[in-house]
Amino acid sequence: MTAKAKTIKFTKETDAQIIERISKRFNILDVMTNACINGDVRAMIVVGPPGVGKSYGVEQQLNKANVYTELSSRPKTFDVVKGAMSAIGLYTKLFNYKEKDNVLVFDDCDSVLQDELSLNILKAALDSKATRKICWNTDSYKLRNEGVPDEFEFKGSAIFITNIKFENIKSKKLKDHLEAVQSRCHYLDLTLDTVRDKILRIKQIAGTGALFQDYDFSGKQIEEMLDFMVTNQDNLNELSLRMALKIGDLRRVSPVNWRDMAEVTCMKRR
Repeated sequence: MTAKAKTIKFTKETDAQIIERISKRFNILDVMTNACINGDVRAMIVVGPPGVGKSYGVEQQLNKANVYTELSSRPKTFDVVKGAMSAIGLYTKLFNYKEKDNVLVFDDCDSVLQDELSLNILKAALDSKATRKICWNTDSYKLRNEGVPDEFEFKGSAIFITNIKFENIKSKKLKDHLEAVQSRCHYLDLTLDTVRDKILRIKQIAGTGALFQDYDFSGKQIEEMLDFMVTNQDNLNELSLRMALKIGDLRRVSPVNWRDMAEVTCMKRR
């Protein structure tokens, strides 16, 4: 006799279940960011596509913490670095934010993740040893001029926000360095895998009032813009919070013709 094969039932997620699943990951982002602020976590890598709210979530928690810093007249304890940065620039920045309650956020500053010297500095800064000492063993007028020593102890935390998936890096040498950095960090992947996930994420943020907080839109107007995105989801250049804001800009510029403007400026050419 042959055993009967068990039937596997696949349960389709409801919208509420998807929103709960996505919210859980972004709530973890808030918790981990606060852990970095408090010095309980040394480093975190946050990965995900553009426009899902990675930077917004991190900066929101940092700004909340900074309110208390300003009230106590203490120096700013965090900095957000965007764009390109050299290895010596990284070394200097780490020195300036070396204390225990300091946080450095590298937001799409992918140059530090694609340079061997920078990666070696990061490995020293994020080491699991009790004392994390960083050294610069090459004579530098820039460091001397800015009063930066050739070695110091780093006690701060770092957060890396990036669109780069480390496993997709082709250079083995660079990949080995990145894996060494990743092993020193907590890793949070906020990738939204489906179009439905992305739409529901946009609706979720819009529902909190945070997405269009700088606009004077009614609930009905917001619903109309979200419906426009759902209807044209396959034709929009991207499905993201940034795209929702672009459409919001167009509605503010032209309350009557914003749909026509969006079709021209926000959609793929056919």
